[in-house]
Amino acid sequence: MLQRISLHMGRTPSQPNGDSRDGYEITAPLDADGRLRAEEWHGVRDKCRVRRFRPGEPDRHGWLLHRAGGEGGATWGVDYDDAASDDDEVGYKLDRHRFVVGEYVSIREQEGDFKPYRIVAIHPVGKSAAADLS
Repeated sequence: MLQRISLHMGRTPSQPNGDSRDGYEITAPLDADGRLRAEEWHGVRDKCRVRRFRPGEPDRHGWLLHRAGGEGGATWGVDYDDAASDDDEVGYKLDRHRFVVGEYVSIREQEGDFKPYRIVAIHPVGKSAAADLS
């Protein structure tokens, strides 16, 4: 089932309290345990969108990518431009992570550093909010 996952910047040395103005909204298929479903992604990949937001910058819009290979056998990431790969952002072991409110995932941004993001909400696409972290 497609879910809308909201991520906010986690704690870092420069942001000791994290930052709710810096994050991602990802539409992706998750199983009952909160894991990304590659099999389902293949059939709905055109609906698996990503919005990157950050203070002082315009929102960036892209697509959720799944590539075979990589550590653990698969790589998940974000593609902002089909014509180039230098703008892609890659998640750290997202094929193994469970997307559960309150947990963290890491994304390597264009600058090359992995940054932690806290999962703050997960909503079924097209339905009302049900799993927010207050």
